[in-house]
Amino acid sequence: MTTVSYLPTRTDVVAPDPAEARAVAAAIAIPAHVVQSKGHGHAGTAMALAPLSHVLFSRVMRHSPATPMWAGRDRFVLSAGHASLLLYTQLFLTGYGLTLNDLASSRRLGSVTPGHPERGVTVGVEMSTGPLGQGVASAVGMALAARRETAVYGAGTTVFDHTIWVLAGDGCLQEGVSAEASSLAGTLGLDNLVLLWDDNGITIDGPTSEAFAEDVRARYRAYGWRVLDIPDATDLDAIEGVLRVASDRSAAGGRPTLVAVSSVIGAPSLAFGGKSAAHAGGFGEDELAKIKETLGFAPDAALADLVTPEALAFCRRAIARGAGLEAEWSRDYDLWAARNPESAGARLAAYAGTDSARARAVLDDVAGGLPEPGTPVATRKANGRAVQALSAAWPLWGGSADLAGSTNVAVAGDAVTRDNPGGEFIRFGIREHAMAAILNGIAIHGPWRPFGSTYLVFSDYLRPAIRLAALMNLPVVYVFTHDSVAVGEDGPTHQPVEQIASLRTVPGLSVVRPADATEAVAAWRRLIERPEGPTALILSRQDVPVLEHVPDREARVANGGYVVWQQGNGLDLALIATGSEVALSIEAAGILARDGIQARVVSMPCVEWFADAGQTYIDSVLPPVVTARIAVEAGRGDAWWRWTGSRGDVVSIESFGESGSGPEVMRLRGITPGHIVAAAKASIARCAGDPRPLSR
Repeated sequence: MTTVSYLPTRTDVVAPDPAEARAVAAAIAIPAHVVQSKGHGHAGTAMALAPLSHVLFSRVMRHSPATPMWAGRDRFVLSAGHASLLLYTQLFLTGYGLTLNDLASSRRLGSVTPGHPERGVTVGVEMSTGPLGQGVASAVGMALAARRETAVYGAGTTVFDHTIWVLAGDGCLQEGVSAEASSLAGTLGLDNLVLLWDDNGITIDGPTSEAFAEDVRARYRAYGWRVLDIPDATDLDAIEGVLRVASDRSAAGGRPTLVAVSSVIGAPSLAFGGKSAAHAGGFGEDELAKIKETLGFAPDAALADLVTPEALAFCRRAIARGAGLEAEWSRDYDLWAARNPESAGARLAAYAGTDSARARAVLDDVAGGLPEPGTPVATRKANGRAVQALSAAWPLWGGSADLAGSTNVAVAGDAVTRDNPGGEFIRFGIREHAMAAILNGIAIHGPWRPFGSTYLVFSDYLRPAIRLAALMNLPVVYVFTHDSVAVGEDGPTHQPVEQIASLRTVPGLSVVRPADATEAVAAWRRLIERPEGPTALILSRQDVPVLEHVPDREARVANGGYVVWQQGNGLDLALIATGSEVALSIEAAGILARDGIQARVVSMPCVEWFADAGQTYIDSVLPPVVTARIAVEAGRGDAWWRWTGSRGDVVSIESFGESGSGPEVMRLRGITPGHIVAAAKASIARCAGDPRPLSR
């Protein structure tokens, strides 16, 4: 295996400025030193790509360390998140506020340099990465959002014309999510996207040739990308030349760009360079000493010795450079805003969320047009009306995975294409995995509130990106329809059973299953007023009756649960249900009333919102003295025991469905008023022998 010997005095490898040579040497040595001192972490990629990252942050990329959230900046996403020290080192060197001690403290509890980059933890980190390929797909979302921002608000100007850079390794490009997203990026001609591929031929288990023998360059050309090469990952001037060409929109020909960077993982280590062992863990004290000597440092140099004042001063030029770029951009922006005050105001309102009054007004219109109580309407249809109305009045933007007509999210206007970046909706194609990750990128970039739609049973394809959305608290909306075995004839492969319960296990994800059309619209009111975090809307394919009017329903839905029907004081029994099972529970409560049982039916569209509503409100809906409780949902019932207690019961579906009509399968799996009544009477009997109130 040929390795690279990195000598900072070689003029054919680095720029002749000795301070810059020292800076690059430091950027290589720091990861090796930090990982060895800890005994864990990932130094190999951070070392190999230090010259590339130096050129990007010090010479090419538009960024302003003093104003990390400057609107005119380029975005950089480290999809290969395990190489976090690569990014942290540049953030330290170029002046984002990190210190050498922060680098030394990486991966420690409470540090601002966690093991993988985390949005909101480290200044300068655009998104949380680590699950391979997610950063690539989310960068596609950022590029889509950026192009639409220009098309909608800044047509005719380049003021919002920044570049989205994403750095990925072989692992990222092996994951299917990056393939899905890259295919769409090529189709849509995202010429503001540059993917830097670390082509080092090594993964954890060995050479990539053993499992990844394809021609990646040919694959990306087939996707419709431009492909450039950096044959030597240590030649700063050559790297700069290629990166400048990569970010030149006029040369891209309406295509995203793949830059293949030939590197040697772990270089300049002779013992570990180009080997799988360089991926993780320290190289040993003896090898670290040799690396330092190769780079021109004393073999026993401490971390502070690796960064000379001259090297740091050279990198900190990025602060002045960024300030100049920012000032130039601000002048251009002010000229544009003065000439286009309406567009400028609309853009600022979209970012600030101050246009919610208009969104509420259109929802009032949607709610006013809903059918009378008792009228059967699928919640997917009512939700579709809300989506269509909001898309025209609010920065709600998204699409579906080839199911817009079936999931009822088709909106007026034209699709996004390479020639129409400002399109009203996105056709993601049959790419659920990439769709969810792209939505994350759109949310991160702004100003759009993104949504994506597919059938609930396919939500499993979205899970990695949903998890990241929850980690980053992104305001993404997932529209999942065909919510239960009531899907019917398509059979168990298309009948979700475990998906709702599974989604509820994701911390920070709100799972909303409206009981009727009015709850579906009311849920959107909550999303407008409180946009934090991701939300999964779980909607029925089949018609369900519009429920009778309940005073102040919108506020009650926003609290996650409320009493939708009650007999007498409702203190004998609580029937807790979501979705289509609320109407079934009301029917069951009517049957029980004939036997003198005073029941309350609680519609709980969102367990998460209800749990956060406060104990006083929770007790008003589910008084502790009501110990007989039945939860009803056409899916796995594990999570409902929290609300029923040991004397209660859960009417649920604990096995897969069957191919047959929706009503037949629901009856077959026991989701009927009769089963609810039987479970209720059994719970009442258990409680009669144990009258203690439920403990909080």
